[in-house]
Amino acid sequence: MLTIAVFGSGRGSNFEAILTAIKQGTMPGARIACVISNNSTAGILELARQNSLPAYHLSVKQFASDKEFIDRTLALLEEHEVNFIVLAGYMKLLPQPVITQYRNRIVNIHPALLPKFGGKGMYGHHVHEAVIAAGEKESGATVHVVDEVYDHGMIVLQKSVPVVPGDTPESLAARVLAVEHEIFPEAIRRLARGESAASARTLPAVHS
Repeated sequence: MLTIAVFGSGRGSNFEAILTAIKQGTMPGARIACVISNNSTAGILELARQNSLPAYHLSVKQFASDKEFIDRTLALLEEHEVNFIVLAGYMKLLPQPVITQYRNRIVNIHPALLPKFGGKGMYGHHVHEAVIAAGEKESGATVHVVDEVYDHGMIVLQKSVPVVPGDTPESLAARVLAVEHEIFPEAIRRLARGESAASARTLPAVHS
């Protein structure tokens, strides 16, 4: 059983897609234990509360030192018996001790086809602007294992979408987000079945 903590900073649409899959019974072997956000007004926290899930605002700014923040984070994860972490729009790099404690048991979703258009500063509309500016013919979404480097870990699952003439960052973002909602639950479903990241494959492109 994957006992999952979901970390997010925004409205929580990927979290909602995962939660929906669990409720529909299409993700056996996985449950969400708690939701954590660095942003006290994040929609993801309200979504968690609406679904009777423990929801925590946890930011380094609340603590006198980084160590106190890290200790509280690890204690919270232990309290909820978490054995797997999902980053769903989390805009912070996880502290090293958390990555070490949960090595190869943390996944993230990125709105591009890694290794392209990843790294520090490559998030949200910045990614889609860069893809269009580079003249790419396709973009997409990637679920990957998290390590100490932004958007660097082993790829679990990818799916592509076309970049069409006249695309704006907003129109491309909408197309990519639909794919994110598809592949994030699927990637976690496969990991819950015991498949390794190394056994994952790239899904066919979406043409729309």
